[in-house]
Amino acid sequence: MPFLPLYFRVLGVTDVGAIAVWTGVSVGITPAVAAVMTPLWGRLGDRVGRKPMVARALMSFIVVMSALAFVTAPWQVFALRFLHGVFAGYGALTLAMAAESAPADRMARAIGLVQMARRLGPAIGPVIGGLVAALFGLRQAFLVAAFLYVVAMVVMLSLYREPPRIFSQPSDDVEPKTVRQVIRYKGLALMMGVIFTMQYVERSLGPVLPLFVGSLGVSMGQVPLWSGILFSLVAGAGAVGNHLCSRVLERYSPGSVILASIFVATGVAAIVSGATQVLLLVAALPLFGLAIGIGSTAAYTIAGQVIPSDAQGVGFGVLSSASMVGLALSPVLSGLLGSVSLRSVFLVDALLLVALGVVGGSSFRRIVAMRDLKPAKS
Repeated sequence: MPFLPLYFRVLGVTDVGAIAVWTGVSVGITPAVAAVMTPLWGRLGDRVGRKPMVARALMSFIVVMSALAFVTAPWQVFALRFLHGVFAGYGALTLAMAAESAPADRMARAIGLVQMARRLGPAIGPVIGGLVAALFGLRQAFLVAAFLYVVAMVVMLSLYREPPRIFSQPSDDVEPKTVRQVIRYKGLALMMGVIFTMQYVERSLGPVLPLFVGSLGVSMGQVPLWSGILFSLVAGAGAVGNHLCSRVLERYSPGSVILASIFVATGVAAIVSGATQVLLLVAALPLFGLAIGIGSTAAYTIAGQVIPSDAQGVGFGVLSSASMVGLALSPVLSGLLGSVSLRSVFLVDALLLVALGVVGGSSFRRIVAMRDLKPAKS
């Protein structure tokens, strides 16, 4: 995806503004559509099983990525990215699979590992894509992506064993829980707010960080290097946070962990907004990524404890929708804010985090220990 603007140039779009528009709508349409479809696929997964739903998603991605290698017009890229969003939803299903497969005392570790993998994929993908594009051409990069989906599907079908379904009530196997029913589970709406805010503030860096680095006196030739270092530090620290969350939850209550993550991320956003040296960003932004990684994994873990097994597909689908709404909105709103003031983006991030802490403060404190969480009655 980072090389999509170059692909539109290959397809005959020469105007820079037009390339930017096609790239923006093509990248944004997938999470926007997926945010709507993911809970529906999750609900179907609760009925027929998560494994076939993930296989369905991966098969559709194989077709879409292969087709992207042969498009001849920009609108075809947009249409295929739209289809990509329609058949998405595997991310929420893999979280549900991890939560369902792991023993209760290892759920946080399982969810953290899945989230860590989801972060590392986008971090490594552009490197592989850039190498393939440089050696063989942009079209071949899509075919390599399709092949990687094939590998993922073979691994999942061969190695994953779906555990027996356990229903909390005798009638639950007749009809899966609806989105409205699942949202009413204790604390789930609050966890949606946590995940949305964490996703929003993390993604807000994308449109403005290179410009902000340039405003700190870094020469234009060095801006890509420093920006790449900073993005990598945030992504790597976030992955570490995903992995470490289970160990933190062994010592502290999940509500305290989320509040601490909000506090740290707020402090870093405030510090960055007043930064005058790029080295301060190098020191501070890894803490930002670490806090986001720990806080989001804690929120998913709390949700996994709250949602009964037979509703985890739609439950994690709803949470993933909250994440994807943040993913879709953040670049747009941050770009608009950045056009007025680059520093205002980080100040708004800090204010959003403060608002989350204030609104959810008492509720976070009531989440004393993981074992105290019980599924709410629908």
